[in-house]
Amino acid sequence: MQIKQFEDKNLAHYSYAILSHGEIALIDPARNPQPYYDFAKQNQATITAVIETHPHADFVSSHLEIYNKTGATIYVSELVGAEYPHQPFDEGDAIVLGNVTLKSLNTPGHSPDSISIVAFNEEDQPQAVFTGDTLFIGDCGRPDLRESAGAITATRADLAKQMYSSLRHKLMTLPDEVLVYPAHGAGSLCGKGLSNQNTSTIGAEKISNWSLQNLSEADFVKELLADQPFIPKYFPFDVALNKKGAGAYMQAVTAVVRREPITCKGCAAALNSGIIIIDTRPQEQFKKGHLKHAINLMNDTKFETWLGSIVNPNEKFYLVAENEVVLEELIERTAKIGYENQIEMAFVSHYADTEMDFFDDQHLRLNEEDYTILDIRNHSEVNTEKIFKNALHIPLHELRERTNEIPAHKPIVVHCAGGYRSAAGSSIIKSSLNGSSVVYDLSEAVKTFKK
Repeated sequence: MQIKQFEDKNLAHYSYAILSHGEIALIDPARNPQPYYDFAKQNQATITAVIETHPHADFVSSHLEIYNKTGATIYVSELVGAEYPHQPFDEGDAIVLGNVTLKSLNTPGHSPDSISIVAFNEEDQPQAVFTGDTLFIGDCGRPDLRESAGAITATRADLAKQMYSSLRHKLMTLPDEVLVYPAHGAGSLCGKGLSNQNTSTIGAEKISNWSLQNLSEADFVKELLADQPFIPKYFPFDVALNKKGAGAYMQAVTAVVRREPITCKGCAAALNSGIIIIDTRPQEQFKKGHLKHAINLMNDTKFETWLGSIVNPNEKFYLVAENEVVLEELIERTAKIGYENQIEMAFVSHYADTEMDFFDDQHLRLNEEDYTILDIRNHSEVNTEKIFKNALHIPLHELRERTNEIPAHKPIVVHCAGGYRSAAGSSIIKSSLNGSSVVYDLSEAVKTFKK
């Protein structure tokens, strides 16, 4: 048995190919299926099975596309209520893959329909377990994403109790030497304390993972529910899309309408003013000049997450990049969260009708009272450390809906923890207030204000 791990660093997502005697089973494949086809070709093997551990909230899976291209059977829990052709795969069910047997464990907790897959070797010994979003390295899956999404919904408290049971009565009963392969690593919003490690063992997790320690159910539930990350707007949308099955990746990407670069006032005037503009250029370029009402969401490792946190599902937007190469890359990344159909047009812009002033932070150091300071970090960050005592707090993912709460009688200074989010936040406010107040981005200078 050969296990190949694939990683999408931007979404902190792991997917897997299990190879045995010319047959491959894929687990939780990413939106772009090409790497799996390449792996099959390199090994002169056939993809015969695709297994979904649950309907994912943070990325779009290619399970339906792979089925349509290869004829591989899709396996998923019957509880998902999947709307695509599939074979139910629940506790007691098994798949024979060459000399390997894959068995399902129902492990609800992250979602009511989560499964884990145990791989048994030729000697019928458990060798590895693919835990989806149930057990991570150093953490377990959050239980608060399925209160209003999916075929089956459940309260976060009920799912937390189910997680407690799944970990102790299912996964912890496996031998200590069994390898653990999760669906996510550090940086994912599907948990709150994931390790940088990409694999572990059941024995190692029993020692180091807080969620596997000797806790009462009540204490476990209290700890699991505390301080979970925010939920991006696109998460429920992706659960529904994965339950239905997404269309072909390359067809979706190539269908996005591209237009020639914006080079003049007339070109810019032809854009629909009711559609937001996502300008992904570096903040230095954006501040020097951009299209009116644009939001500066820079091309960074977390672009997909913040795009799906600021832009609503089914909301149209223009996508702007600094050059054609970056533009194509960002269209592909947009498709990872299923937002490609929302791109009204994608283009490079060489025209600007709006500027944003650069900020001199020295005046702020001596005259904080002269400004409305807005902290757009997440709740957990603010609870851990407040940088400015009298700052107004509105998290970035809520900002578009709450700009009316920001006093506009003073210049507004926006800050986050390092400068990436404040570029987006300050541009959102500037666009919303439409010139009624001066808006500044504290940017990376915020680091010099931290105690």
